[in-house]
Amino acid sequence: MARRTRLLSLLLLGAGLACAPEATRSGTAALLQRAPTALSDSTFAALVSRLSEPGGYFDTDNLISNESSYLHVVGALQRRGLRGGAYVGVGPDQNFSYMAAIRPEVAFLVDIRRDNLIEHLLFKALFELARNRLEYLALLYARPLPDDLDAWSARPLDDLIAWIDGHAALTDNGAEVRARVALHVAGFGVPLGDEDRAALDRFHQEFIANGLDLRFHSFGRRPRFFYPTHRDLLLERDLDGRPVSFMATEEDWRAVEALQKANRVIPVVGNLAGEHALRAIGDAVRESGLEVSALYASNVEFYLWSDGSFPTFAENVRSLPLADDGVLIRSYFGGGGFQDPLLATAPGYYSAQLLQPFSVFLEAGRTGGFRGYRDLVTRGALPLGAR
Repeated sequence: MARRTRLLSLLLLGAGLACAPEATRSGTAALLQRAPTALSDSTFAALVSRLSEPGGYFDTDNLISNESSYLHVVGALQRRGLRGGAYVGVGPDQNFSYMAAIRPEVAFLVDIRRDNLIEHLLFKALFELARNRLEYLALLYARPLPDDLDAWSARPLDDLIAWIDGHAALTDNGAEVRARVALHVAGFGVPLGDEDRAALDRFHQEFIANGLDLRFHSFGRRPRFFYPTHRDLLLERDLDGRPVSFMATEEDWRAVEALQKANRVIPVVGNLAGEHALRAIGDAVRESGLEVSALYASNVEFYLWSDGSFPTFAENVRSLPLADDGVLIRSYFGGGGFQDPLLATAPGYYSAQLLQPFSVFLEAGRTGGFRGYRDLVTRGALPLGAR
């Protein structure tokens, strides 16, 4: 646990050393040693570049999650006392809710799609521009603000949702807001081409046009009736019945905001079964003296198992500096899960979340591996039930 509290400057020194050419190491080290707790935009941009791989393809837009059960692990995470360290996760803003629960010192958000990096730059801009949760949502959806914005910081999330639902988008599909956000993103220093900038604006327009009814979308597959809306995801509760998304309280939103403003939420383009990104993140975390407290893999392992690349992913995970009490967070889609109670979905849900201690994953690697995907996601799974 003590290793989780080392200075972030050491983490970033490690990231520079892990990926930078020999000729540039000393200059990078000097820059990072001068940094206090917050990183400069140039350091943030350098980390994004050095940790990333070339982008790949997956057949979803991934603007929001399709895991309606994603918060069902939060109560168990908190009862486990998992706090601090480095967080690694895939996908869009469901990561923020896990981060709000764990309060890591740094987060790496990894996805094979470069589009995911672009979307996280959009979210980062919103955190930096917004004064509270309501303004964050108003910027995302290009909705007007109330005259007494400050008073809304103490309002429950239901009130914020009602405000966004009750107002139409600003004129010209929020063109002024979109331009303001795009200008802010340009200041991060991450090199963006014309396609990247077009994607940024397209994603923002999708949120604005659909409002809180926005849903997960696949290419070449029909939308499923059970995909949650963004409203559903923000209002979701854990198995104890508590609202625990990162937007549920101003305190939780502020925790993520602080990481974003300190440039400590680092989006990375990478294949979890690739040769660079996950191992480079591990090198960075190791050099810092931190440990990975949580790895959120969603259901990516299902696809890695199917295409034969799971063994490489497993080696990548084993290469990380994993906390003794750390966990893998997974999602499972299977409609009852072969009558396995661990895979049974809660009433009204079509996905189930699972927690597996890193120690179980590592032990499997030492004793012959997993017998199949079902064994992978269920072996040693922690109970999630309400108190």
